[in-house]
Amino acid sequence: MEITARVAEGVPQPIPSYLERHYWWAYVHPNAVRVFERQWLVNLILWGNSGRLRDVVLERLGTPINGRTLQVACVYGNLTQRLVDRLAVGACLDVVDILPVQLENLARKLGPTSGTTLVLSDSADLTAPDAHYDQVLVFFLLHEQPLETRKRTLAEALRVTKPGGRVLLVDYHRPHPANPMRLIMIPVLRLLEPFALDLWRDEISAWLPKGFPDLHVSKQTFFGRLYQVVEIRRSEDT
Repeated sequence: MEITARVAEGVPQPIPSYLERHYWWAYVHPNAVRVFERQWLVNLILWGNSGRLRDVVLERLGTPINGRTLQVACVYGNLTQRLVDRLAVGACLDVVDILPVQLENLARKLGPTSGTTLVLSDSADLTAPDAHYDQVLVFFLLHEQPLETRKRTLAEALRVTKPGGRVLLVDYHRPHPANPMRLIMIPVLRLLEPFALDLWRDEISAWLPKGFPDLHVSKQTFFGRLYQVVEIRRSEDT
C-alpha cells in the first residue's frame, strides 16, 4: 500500500535490533498487522482494560483536545481514531513510528481526511524541535524497550513538550500482591515481553532525565495495580 500524503517524509532508519529480535511477530512482520489489528484482541491482551485505559487518556487530554499533540508509536485498536475525533478546530495530532508497516496500517485506519500527520521517526531520536507539543502520549511503549532506549524515549518526549505541557504514559505496573493476575503475568511477560518486568521493579520516574529539574509527576493505577497512567508536567518556568 502507498502511504497517503498525510504521512510526512522521513529519513529511512534501520529497525532497532530489539524490535527485530523480540517483536518481529507483533509489529515488524507484515502479517502481524493482519493478526493484531482487532479491537477485541487488544482488549483481551489487556484483560478487558483497553477501553478503560483509552478513556482515561481521552479524559486527561480533554474534550476537545487543543493545541499540538504527539503520539509516540502506533497503537493497535481505536485509540488514535478517538484522539482524532476529539481534536479541536485548528488542533493537530502527529504520530511517530519507526516501522513503515505500522504507519501504513494507521493510514488505512484513519482514512484520507483525518488531518493527522504520520512521521517515520525513532522514539529515541525525534525529529521535532524543542518545546513543540502541548502534550505527548506514550501508550504501552516503554515496556517494549530496553533500558537505555526507554530513557532516551522519555528524554525526547520531555524535550519536545512545551513548558507547562505534559507527557502521558500508560503502561504496566507492579500489581498488588493480592492480585491473582500476578501469577499469570510473570511467565507471560518473561516469555513475550522481556523488558516489561522492569516496570515492576522500578518507577517510571527513576528513568527521567536530569535536565528537567521542575517536573511534576503523578500516578494512577488500575486493575489491581497491573496498569498505570503517569502524568509528567513540565513547569511553566522550565
